[in-house]
Amino acid sequence: MQLLQALADRGLLADADRQRATDAIKAAPDLPPHQILIDKGFIKEEALLPVLADEFGMELVDLAHAVIAPDVLAAMPLRLVHRKNLMPVAKNNGTLVVATGDPFDAYALDELHTLTGLHVLPVLAPPREIARLIKAHFGVGGDTISALMAEKDEDDVELLEDILADDSELAKQAQEASVVRLVNQILVEAANERASDIHVEPEEKGLRIRYRIDGLLQNQNLPPEINRFQLAILSRLKIMARLNIAEKRLPQDGRIKMKVAGREIDVRVSIIPMVHGEGVVMRLLDKGRMAFNLKNCGMLPDIYHTFKQLIDRPHGIVLVTGPTGSGKSTTLYSALNEIKDETTKIITVEDPVEYQQEGISQIQTHAKIGLTFGHALRSILRHDPDVILVGEIRDMETAEMAIQASLTGHMVFSTLHTNDAPSAFTRMIDMGVEPFLVSSTVEGVMAQRLVRTVCPECKTAVVPDFDALPLDFPLRKGGPRPAPDVAIQQGVVEMMGAAAANDGKLWKGTGCRACRQSGYRGRTGIHELMINNDVIKDLIVQRVNSGVIRHEALKAGMVTLRQDGWRKVLNGTTTIDEVARVTAGDIS
Repeated sequence: MQLLQALADRGLLADADRQRATDAIKAAPDLPPHQILIDKGFIKEEALLPVLADEFGMELVDLAHAVIAPDVLAAMPLRLVHRKNLMPVAKNNGTLVVATGDPFDAYALDELHTLTGLHVLPVLAPPREIARLIKAHFGVGGDTISALMAEKDEDDVELLEDILADDSELAKQAQEASVVRLVNQILVEAANERASDIHVEPEEKGLRIRYRIDGLLQNQNLPPEINRFQLAILSRLKIMARLNIAEKRLPQDGRIKMKVAGREIDVRVSIIPMVHGEGVVMRLLDKGRMAFNLKNCGMLPDIYHTFKQLIDRPHGIVLVTGPTGSGKSTTLYSALNEIKDETTKIITVEDPVEYQQEGISQIQTHAKIGLTFGHALRSILRHDPDVILVGEIRDMETAEMAIQASLTGHMVFSTLHTNDAPSAFTRMIDMGVEPFLVSSTVEGVMAQRLVRTVCPECKTAVVPDFDALPLDFPLRKGGPRPAPDVAIQQGVVEMMGAAAANDGKLWKGTGCRACRQSGYRGRTGIHELMINNDVIKDLIVQRVNSGVIRHEALKAGMVTLRQDGWRKVLNGTTTIDEVARVTAGDIS
């Protein structure tokens, strides 16, 4: 209890908490005392570690930017790296400097000295930093490959459906404990890192695994030995997704339902044969982290209030457009939850049903048996709905049925794949729908993209190089340069006010542990909301191109995707680079 006394002497542990801390430590004799204090909330890690370093006479090191030489890594026994969470830092004149997060475990250091024959100099570091370095240098799943996790019997992944496997040699290999644990670790790591997709890619020299985090793919370091398990990993994934492990020539699609740390995660699995083997992409739908709330979709107040008025209308069509992965489904689900109540009947037709929503009737399409969007819509109208969600308008049949539903007094939500809001009208006309039907039924179109948000942990204000800013950015000398007849539009005026209030400063993330040194953590939407009016309706009937419709929408006050992005740059939500990455310039 010397540690408790040291904390009390420094005023870091209240007298009232000391007895409770003592009891907590005695109740868990197998756990490090300092870890118990952190887990129970008696003290924060950053306050405890300096005291711990003083008590043990150890140096407290920052590993955030540590560079480890290959010979240092080679000197470290793998089983101690993973089993004892020890990370080699440096090697010099027969001394191995090792970072540990548990100075109480002297046996681990003695075992390291015995195995290496080197003098061991321990230094103290945060356990999370050590774990991050281990994954970076020894690879995700490295403990399974090297030590087969002999001390750990329980799996981190709980499958919610029974799996079926035959008696073939490949199936038996895929069901071995080491392979099961390795695949589980890949899935758990992706879930913990907030990945939306896992890419397992066979290459000529081995296997590559990448996670899509906040919209960008990030390569995962892997131990070279993982290549020997390539077929077993693929077979295990096929078995989990209830696919045919013997079929290697045709694409296959499946689904895995599982729980990770109590969170239910739905994994959509797509397998395609490639030159060097079968490639796998898994889309992770983390139901535990999804909250469909329109106010949390990133809309600024003016767009939110206009969109709320739009979805409250009794009939018509509201479209959300954008590329795959731009958050269209999340926006539509949030809109449904906003208007859902006991008096409203809501039916959706989706391919596939990604998130099951209470109080909403959801239909899964099945093209092989003829249950398409159009066919399902025809039947839905007999079920007396008030609101209908169509997953996507893909063809003329679906478009005509959606228009028919809106003309008979229903509110219809759907998505389209177009680059901006005005293009949605010309896209539907190109499908073969009569222009007068499009103009009279489509009430509004929301185009959107997702941009990464500045990490709140390392967010800092910066003064930009004004001459290097994009031509249409408000802080650039001379201000934004829109077309002359739309210079007074609301979006530009608002941005100029925000730019003046900013005193010329912007924000960025400097990089920290929370954001994996990227400066970004999480994503938010940028939006372009176009409301149909009498002038635009006349233009649609005349079959004009989307550029003319866009020009008229700007005169009516539409804020473009890029302008909305600049507003979010000015309020510190994201950065210029992010907005420029996902939007095209608004000026010619």
